[in-house]
Amino acid sequence: MKSVESYLKATLKKKKALLFVLIDSEASEIKSTVKLAKDVEKIGAAAILVGGSSATDQIGMAEVVKNLKKSIKIPIILFPGNVTGVVPNADAILFSSLLNSENPYYISQAQALGAPNVLKFGLEALPTAYIVIGEGTSAWFVGAVRSIPFDKANIAAMYSLSAQFLGMRFVYLEAGSGASSHVKPEMIRAVRKVFKGFLIVGGGIRNSYTAGEIVKAGADAIVIGTLAERGGSKVLNDIIKTIQSVKK
Repeated sequence: MKSVESYLKATLKKKKALLFVLIDSEASEIKSTVKLAKDVEKIGAAAILVGGSSATDQIGMAEVVKNLKKSIKIPIILFPGNVTGVVPNADAILFSSLLNSENPYYISQAQALGAPNVLKFGLEALPTAYIVIGEGTSAWFVGAVRSIPFDKANIAAMYSLSAQFLGMRFVYLEAGSGASSHVKPEMIRAVRKVFKGFLIVGGGIRNSYTAGEIVKAGADAIVIGTLAERGGSKVLNDIIKTIQSVKK
């Protein structure tokens, strides 16, 4: 694979929308994690994200990534919540700035600390604006986020436009793992009007109808984490069929 970004764009053209499955390296044993990755690859997931906002076991994460790399062909993309989430053997990394954090560490300092290892490990950096919507989740708490209310679509659009002007080619709108609500279609539409890059939406997506509405509003990829970990393979299969049949 020459470029994960090129692969994602090419696959998006073919399939209309993509499913990324998020694996929390601290939430399960390696054997069950590998099985999950194999299962979701078979049903059509486009990539595996590994990480999370509270990941602190760098050695454990590196072992998970190493075993996944041996087992699947779809890209493994790191999704770090801190410098501890930068490990070898992955294909790429969402090199993210948490734009609506109140702590400069999560906007630029952690990125500076992690950049040398991104280069050392040969990871493809995908420049990403990470924008947290709502509150009460781990991402909100750990990232010291000044959260954007779910009904303030114009604020999310402003942040996304600023990301574009800063040269970021990916925007990730995040409601958070286990969130009580998902990012609303109205907000996604507002972001899509101004942001021309690759739009990822995650958090609180529990069924194919919601996934379809999010894609219809303009998302290029949706992220499923908790649902996948709980063994919802049938639901994931329904989600993939739905999002790839939606007319944007």
